[in-house]
Amino acid sequence: MQLGAFTLPNALFVAPMAGVTDRPFRKLCKRLGAGYAVSEMVTSRPDLQDSLKTSRYNIDRGAQIIDINMGCPAKKVCNKWAGSALMQDEALAIEIVQAVVAACEPHGVPVTLKMRTGWCASVRNAPTLALAAEAAGVQMLTVHGRTREQGYKGQAEHDTVAHIKSRVRIPVVANGDIDSPEQAREVLRRTGADAIMVGRAAQGRPWIFREIAHFLATGEHLPPPDLADVRVWLLDHLHDHYDLYGESTGVRSARKHLGWYAQSLPLPPGAAALFRSRVNAVTTVEAQLRCVSESLDEWSSGETTTTTPSDNWKLAA
Repeated sequence: MQLGAFTLPNALFVAPMAGVTDRPFRKLCKRLGAGYAVSEMVTSRPDLQDSLKTSRYNIDRGAQIIDINMGCPAKKVCNKWAGSALMQDEALAIEIVQAVVAACEPHGVPVTLKMRTGWCASVRNAPTLALAAEAAGVQMLTVHGRTREQGYKGQAEHDTVAHIKSRVRIPVVANGDIDSPEQAREVLRRTGADAIMVGRAAQGRPWIFREIAHFLATGEHLPPPDLADVRVWLLDHLHDHYDLYGESTGVRSARKHLGWYAQSLPLPPGAAALFRSRVNAVTTVEAQLRCVSESLDEWSSGETTTTTPSDNWKLAA
């Protein structure tokens, strides 16, 4: 897929997730098969642009692509008339799109748009906004198959994505409930989308992208990763995380990632909770790394791990 001056290596994208898709996580996902990764949503409010948590990375700071997020359903975002709340005011939404495109075009920076199917079940206006955004110069659309009202409840519907794809000429990306290679293939078939975007299913399982890529290319499942491979990925992720955030913030914010990793392992009942309690109790980089390494050694030796034929996992020999 071509997006402005950039040729994307494949059609597997990482969704923007607040508190998750920071630079270390995006790098790891791309290393493990994702062709494109979107950063966390950052504020456009000038009074917040210099804070660490909401630093605004714009063109002057090297942004290659600007994605307008009209898909976030979080109350704290929508209450500020940001995220998917903008879908309630079509005129304002398009005015914002036009302004962003006008600011980015002189620099050759593509603008993309992510949105929901609508604000609520009775107002599914994504097709209308899609056509207007295309006319305004947006170069790619991503649609999560839920309304803002749904949040993440129920099942994503992709018929709206298929409808939008049939009406626009720019690339369309399908997002929502893509958590397996089979689901990825089905969504692509059903929608005709140019790409798929994976969000929550990649938390603690960033290798899902290489699993999907292999399945789409061959129709066969890639063998699950060895624990030895995951050890390398996980520790590299942690070191990148600490380098970005420093010790105090890095140790605290790494805990959620480690909890997700533990949930991806076929551990016996209580083992993941025990691991989380250990990780959450330490406060230094050295202690956290030691805790993770010792736990990995235990799991690798089989002392705390049980497997069944259905487990999507393979212990290192």
